[in-house]
Amino acid sequence: MPHILITNDDGYRSDGLKALADAVSALGEVTIVAPVQEASAIGHALTLRHPLRLETIGDRIFAVDGTPTDCVNIAVTQVLKRLPDLVLSGINKGWNLGDDVTYSGTVAGALEASLLGAPAMAVSLKATRGEYDFGPAARAAAAIAAALLRTPLPPRTFLNVNVPHGQPKGYRVTAQAARNHVTSVVERHDPKGRAYYWIEEGQNAWQPHDRSDYEAVRNGYVSVTPLHPDLTAHHALAAVEALTIEDLVIG
Repeated sequence: MPHILITNDDGYRSDGLKALADAVSALGEVTIVAPVQEASAIGHALTLRHPLRLETIGDRIFAVDGTPTDCVNIAVTQVLKRLPDLVLSGINKGWNLGDDVTYSGTVAGALEASLLGAPAMAVSLKATRGEYDFGPAARAAAAIAAALLRTPLPPRTFLNVNVPHGQPKGYRVTAQAARNHVTSVVERHDPKGRAYYWIEEGQNAWQPHDRSDYEAVRNGYVSVTPLHPDLTAHHALAAVEALTIEDLVIG
């Protein structure tokens, strides 16, 4: 029976995590190792400067006082003591589209799994101010997970899956979108007059792209984007080779 590891960045109490675990329970033996507290927008952070605690919450459910990346490493080395057959991260409350994958703790959980050599997928659902219905996203994730167990992806590749509200129209294989982002930082002052700052969501203008993840979810489709950890700009290698770089003088 396949071993399936589930993590997230919303914490082990998240309803999205529970919905995902229930949806894939028929596919294999499920183990949950997730953060104690919410770790959204923490990216691919790895805790190196303080010890981590592993807490048993229930049957095959564990919590770590760290990041999603920490959770995957502790799960592999201390809980499962082997690489799982599949790692799932989610279901996140809010999309992780385009450039946002670089900030996402949800995506980082899947990224870490791919670096360790396990097939992986991150799953995110459109944010809402009301109650979340994780059913369609969980069913979509289970269908893709079953496909990954049957037909693994190339090494060091993982999927970033984003799901619209309601019943999706279908699936689209997509590319990571790009956007023009204007950062919003608000300055406020405490009772002693000292400044402090809130980084808020800025204005976004998505660049048009017929096959982007943003266009797919906006049109009601599940977006399935293959990602990999190689950040090399291969198309720019020749341009860098053409640069004239003077010898550095050290001293």
